[in-house]
Amino acid sequence: MSSTTVVWFRRDLRVADHPALLAAAEGADRALGLFVLDPRLLRASGTPRVEFLHRCLRDLDGKLGGRLMIATGDPAEVVPRVARSVGAQEVHVSADAGPYGRERDEAVAAEVELVRSGSPYAVTPGRITKSDGTPYRVFTPFKRAWEDHGWRAPAHTNRSTVDWVEPAKSEELPAGEGLPDVTRLWRRFRDEKLPDYAEHRDRPDLDGTSRFSAFLKWGVVHPRTLLADLGGDEGSRTFRSELCWRDFYADVLWHNPDSARHNLDRRFDRMALDEDGERFAAWCEGRTGYPFVDAGMRQLLAEGWMHNRVRMVVASFLVKDLHLPWWWGARHFMRHLVDGDLASNQHGWQWAAGTGTDAAPYFRVFNPVTQGEKFDPDGDYVRRYVPELRDVPGRRVHRPHDPIVDHAEERREALARYEAIKG
Repeated sequence: MSSTTVVWFRRDLRVADHPALLAAAEGADRALGLFVLDPRLLRASGTPRVEFLHRCLRDLDGKLGGRLMIATGDPAEVVPRVARSVGAQEVHVSADAGPYGRERDEAVAAEVELVRSGSPYAVTPGRITKSDGTPYRVFTPFKRAWEDHGWRAPAHTNRSTVDWVEPAKSEELPAGEGLPDVTRLWRRFRDEKLPDYAEHRDRPDLDGTSRFSAFLKWGVVHPRTLLADLGGDEGSRTFRSELCWRDFYADVLWHNPDSARHNLDRRFDRMALDEDGERFAAWCEGRTGYPFVDAGMRQLLAEGWMHNRVRMVVASFLVKDLHLPWWWGARHFMRHLVDGDLASNQHGWQWAAGTGTDAAPYFRVFNPVTQGEKFDPDGDYVRRYVPELRDVPGRRVHRPHDPIVDHAEERREALARYEAIKG
């Protein structure tokens, strides 16, 4: 007698290199592919990320031969109900390490057997600890331990690994496009850009990054698939390090769930902060008068993405120049970023704010003018996104234009506020 199981897709919207598919195939003759549109998660997601999710789901549905079941509701109710409807004894998933995901999965596991295989990370959060069993809070030693630990080779899976069941009913997604060929995009990056990645990745005026963050966010590709394709050259080493940062921040969140909303370093709870809505609006809209900052904020609004170097600069400006709460900026990013990822976003912001894992924290204050001159030396990036400055030649474009604050003065103020909470 044939048996049916359920594969509940979440942040693993692919069929290649998918351990949960192997586990499902071992335990049943066929499987129903399910994705649950969770209103709680959708409310916290901005339009760019929801639209990209829809593209990922269209792509996955195509890979399953049009047999992906989509349902809306609380997964704690939807998943057990769907499992019962097909007589499934198990539901197969990739493990979720986020605070809400862990809580949600425990609720589902109380109703149906939940089988976790793999995770969205090269090394599952919580696996790497110091010799005394405590977690790492600084990146460099974590990276050494991460490389020593290593990761599994990619799983050999494809759409035929599981015999997919036709769902009795499924909600329709809004009409729209799917995804480009991600394998082809990766190979192009690997062959054409990776050799210069270490040198060009900090240059927003150049097309030198992979732009794979959104694909990794939704698990369209697994990081170990990319790691298996990297060599020992400088570009590969640098890219490997960037993937490690992703695992590191997920590990920090796994050990410190409250850090999604609060300072990891609780000393900074005493920091004096401003609540200036007008300055925050100017920052959000790219009207600070600092061209490199304004270009980044306008790129975010126009594309749902921002170059990583610029993310650090605009974050530093909000916290150190405007003295506004980092979580204001983090919420704005999560609302607009197509690659918005809770662990990476919140801890990237805390890195910039000096309240998180960094070994050399608060006194790093990015100068928005010199950062622009260094990483956008000809001014091409600024002119691309700040049209009123398109006639300003070369690096002169980085000069402040009617700035809302004086950087030197606000830097002194930021350091004074830090001194007041030390000790």
